[in-house]
Amino acid sequence: MVRVLAACLILLAGTAVAQEGAAPSDLSSGPPPLDGAAPETEAQPLPEAASRPAATVSADGGQIPTGSTALDADFPATSMSVETDLVSLFLKAHLVVQAVMGALALAAAAVLTVFLFKIVEFALAFARLRRARAKIAAEAGLIVLPGTCPLALTSQAVADEAAQLPAVLTADLRAAARERLDLRLDRIEAGAVQRLRSGSGLLASIGSVGTFVGLFGTVFGIMNSFIAIAATKTTNLSVVAPGIAEALLATGIGLVAAIPAVLLYNAILRRIAAFRHALADARTDLLLRFSRGLDARMAGG
Repeated sequence: MVRVLAACLILLAGTAVAQEGAAPSDLSSGPPPLDGAAPETEAQPLPEAASRPAATVSADGGQIPTGSTALDADFPATSMSVETDLVSLFLKAHLVVQAVMGALALAAAAVLTVFLFKIVEFALAFARLRRARAKIAAEAGLIVLPGTCPLALTSQAVADEAAQLPAVLTADLRAAARERLDLRLDRIEAGAVQRLRSGSGLLASIGSVGTFVGLFGTVFGIMNSFIAIAATKTTNLSVVAPGIAEALLATGIGLVAAIPAVLLYNAILRRIAAFRHALADARTDLLLRFSRGLDARMAGG
């Protein structure tokens, strides 16, 4: 009897297990289709809410789509186009930086003006000097050249001093005449050099101060960038870039003004040295002729 009951229990348990294994397949298959209706095989589209990407919560409580990142939220896209030409940088710069840029631009224009003026001035000065030396070399003895060039003034001073000498010369009179003539010729040479040096002081000032003026604009522009960072509490490049750009522009204009000024100043000094050397050669020739004239007068007396 006990064996019969155990066999019945085992049979009931096996039947229950078989029914539990077949339940999912029955549920998934669904109810049988009605007569005359085709079974539905196409997948239904997901609802709009299901197809929309999940949203994440930002630090300030707002929602950020999954496709974007927190970095995109820190740098919002703007529809404004960033102007990168030099005129726009100048117009958008701070008033102090604009003043620095304007002063440096005027300094660069002054350097260019002096450069063009000196090219013409030195060309004319050397041309007049060559013509005067050619005229002196073509004739013997003392010669008086017309004009106001340094060598013409030198020849006029030599002839004037020779004309004022007495008929009878002594050694003291000769030494005094040579001393007076040297003084006059020194003043003529100094005046000629002074005219050629005109504008060199401006070049020296621009060359030595231009870089520091540009550095002042640079410091002020970077200071504006830090102020913008503190005001907006962000290191966004669109906030920092304008101040840095105007600072670098001020530095660039300062270098554009200072470097040509220094180069032109050194070139003027070299050309003045060459002019003085050529003038000294012609002056020596006239002094030799003056000295020979004095010797002839003393020998005749």
